[in-house]
Amino acid sequence: MNEYDSHMVESQLVALGAELVSNVDHADFVLVNTCAVRGKPVDKVKAVLGDLRKLKHSRGLMLGMMGCLAQLEEGQEIAKKYEVDVLLGPGALTDIGAALEGNKKFWSLAFKDDIHEFIPPPPKGKLSVMLTIQRGCDHHCTYCIVPTTRGPQVSRTPQNIMTELGAMVEAGVLEVTLLGQNVNSYGLDQPGMPGFGELLRMVGKSGIPRVKFTTSHPMDFSDDIIQAIAETENVCKYIHLPVQSGSNAVLKRMGREYTREFYLERIAKIRSLMPDIFLTTDLIVGFPSETEADFLETLSLYEEVAFDSAYTFIYSARAGTPSYKHFDDQPKEVKSERLTRLIERQRHWAQVKNSSLIGKEVEVLLRGPAYEPTFMEGHTQAHHPILLPASEAPFPGLYRARVEHATPHMVFGKVTQTIQTSFITPALYNSPVIPSATMT
Repeated sequence: MNEYDSHMVESQLVALGAELVSNVDHADFVLVNTCAVRGKPVDKVKAVLGDLRKLKHSRGLMLGMMGCLAQLEEGQEIAKKYEVDVLLGPGALTDIGAALEGNKKFWSLAFKDDIHEFIPPPPKGKLSVMLTIQRGCDHHCTYCIVPTTRGPQVSRTPQNIMTELGAMVEAGVLEVTLLGQNVNSYGLDQPGMPGFGELLRMVGKSGIPRVKFTTSHPMDFSDDIIQAIAETENVCKYIHLPVQSGSNAVLKRMGREYTREFYLERIAKIRSLMPDIFLTTDLIVGFPSETEADFLETLSLYEEVAFDSAYTFIYSARAGTPSYKHFDDQPKEVKSERLTRLIERQRHWAQVKNSSLIGKEVEVLLRGPAYEPTFMEGHTQAHHPILLPASEAPFPGLYRARVEHATPHMVFGKVTQTIQTSFITPALYNSPVIPSATMT
């Protein structure tokens, strides 16, 4: 979502006549997009702003901060300390033009309605792009700062979404990821609006080859959504469904609104229609009062579901959340030891699942050059990260490939068929150049 928000602001700046530069030494204005979901990103922001403040003093750099951290009192104190000129909350991103008028300090933390109607142009030079369909969250997990930073849920209209998607299809985009804080809650905030399953069917008819979405909440993962994924051919058979813990006692303290049994029932329903689904999750270890028995329930859930992969986190206490106010944090060494054990299981199952692909043919979207220049990097239709030889696939696009090797984090293959290539050259792949924006 931060990537999409950055693109939204960049497109407005370019429309106003600004030129994007790739090196901070050539910039007159630097805007830092921030995350506040855990403590580590906040520490990174402080380090970046510290360096930028030196440039501000040495050559008059104009300094800005946007995103979730800007919305919090903690972030506003940081902005004062590091002499930030422009401060935009995640609901005020359409104020960037006003912020640059008059070369004066400008802070806006409002949740503006026009942000939901803003249609940025497709990012230039990308085959896989993001599309926000709703903002904010109406769930209130006790550890999560997002309802404070991004406000209540607001779903964009289907017409607005399809207009933006249409421009992406015309620009040659091959894959879109629908974004929402709880993306599958789409439409629940507005009576009479289509639900997420219906929206998936609409997007599936757009002509775009591949459709993904993230992130979902188990409570809103209805049978209709599962049916829509199963029956809509170009919706990727990949679901990211955060569970956070395998212990009912911990789930209750987290305010997650469901039980272990409910979650497993949803997984069973998904796999009954899509046995080969690529399934990932989020897990938090060391939540306040999590016992060893609670943690073992998380490990047993992982074994029972056999996730293809997982994003694993140590609980990070965030000021302003109920868990910070009412629960005592656990010792760091306890949390770290449990995370190590969980990562061990995650790597085991990732290796098992990735190895099961060896010898099979898969559809691959190649995005561009890999860290090793003799390879191109991309992902399968089911979201497995994959590397293909650049000599066989020199251009981004869609290919078919046979998997020949697997690690817990990556599979490697050989090209068997070129489906559709792009004229985007590897040098242009990461180009920051964006065409002018439109406002509806």
